[in-house]
Amino acid sequence: MAKQRKAVVLISGGLDSLLAAKVILEQGVHVEGINFYTGFCVEGHTHAIRKKHKAKPKRNNAIWSAEQLGIKLHIIDIIEEYKDVLINPKHGYGANMNPCLDCKVFMVGKAKEWADKNGFDFIITGEVIGQRPMSQRRETMPIISQESGAHDRLLRPLCAQNLPETLPEREGWVNRDELHGFSGRTRKPQMALAKKFGFEDYAQPAGGCCFLTDKAYSVKLTDLWASRGKRDYEIDDIMLLKVGRHFRPKPNFKIIVAREEGENNFLQGYKKQFVTIRTVSHKGPLTLLDGTANGDDLELAAKIVARFSQGRDADVVDVEVADKNGVAKSIKVKPFTADEIQQAWRV
Repeated sequence: MAKQRKAVVLISGGLDSLLAAKVILEQGVHVEGINFYTGFCVEGHTHAIRKKHKAKPKRNNAIWSAEQLGIKLHIIDIIEEYKDVLINPKHGYGANMNPCLDCKVFMVGKAKEWADKNGFDFIITGEVIGQRPMSQRRETMPIISQESGAHDRLLRPLCAQNLPETLPEREGWVNRDELHGFSGRTRKPQMALAKKFGFEDYAQPAGGCCFLTDKAYSVKLTDLWASRGKRDYEIDDIMLLKVGRHFRPKPNFKIIVAREEGENNFLQGYKKQFVTIRTVSHKGPLTLLDGTANGDDLELAAKIVARFSQGRDADVVDVEVADKNGVAKSIKVKPFTADEIQQAWRV
C-alpha cells in the first residue's frame, strides 16, 4: 500500500483555510491544523467583555473549523516570538500596523518547523491570489515560499492551478486536477465550494481576524510606543488597547475610560497596576491612568471621567483617585462640556 501522506494546515478560523484543508482531506491525505496565537486576534476578547456583544455566540473559529473538518488542532503561543515581526517587519506595514507579508512568512516558517519535527510532508494555506492587497498577490506568493523555507512543500489548494506545481503535486500525493484556480477578491467561488461541502455558519471575512488591520487600534499602538519612547509591548498592553475610550490629555499620561459594565469589570483586574479614577457622587465608569500625573493632571483627568458619568450635567461631581495600593483621595470637579471633550486628545 502507498504511504499515506500528512499535511499541516494553517487554520485561521476563516473560510479559506477551512476549504483548503477540506480539499486536501478529500484526496485521502492525513491533515492536522495549526493555529498561532499572537495576542492580536479579534476573537474572544471584546466580544466576551462588552455587554453589547452578549447576544453574539462566543466561539473560537479556529477550533470550530477543526471540529467541522474532524481534524486535530494544535494551538501554539507565539506572543514573544511575534514581537520582532511586528516591530521590525522586513517588508513593512499594510494600511495600518499590519505586517501581513512578514506575518505570513513567519507563520509558514513556524509551520514548516512543526512539520519537520512531527514527520509531516507538506504545508497547506488558504491563500488566494489577489485576495489580500499586501500578502496575497502573485508577486508575493514566491516570497512567502522562499523566505519561510517551505519552498515547494507549500501548497495553496484554492489557487494552485494558477501557480507552478509544488512537490505534493509532482510526487502524486495530491491530484492537481482536483485543486482550484480561484483568484481575486470575490468570495463567490469559496461560498459555492462551502455549500458543496455542507459548511454553514462559517466566519465572515469582512473584519479580518487581527486587530493590527484596524485603524483605531493601530493609532493607539503607535501612541503607546511614542509615549514610552520605544517600540515594545507586553500582553497586558495588547489587551488594554482593545478596551475603553483612550484619551491622552497631556504627553505624560493617558486615561482608559470604560464604556460599559463589562469593561468596568475587566479593568478592575488592573487596579493594582495603575492609578484608578471613579466618580462617587454619580454612577460612572472605572478609569485607569497610565503614566505619571501631578495634581493638576489628576484634576484634568477627573473632569474627563466626570463627563462620562451620570453627573455630566451637574455643577460638581465627586471623584475618587486611588493609587496602586488602594490609597484614595477625593477631588471635586466640574465635568467637561461636550465641546471640551471634543477638544481633548482622544487616541
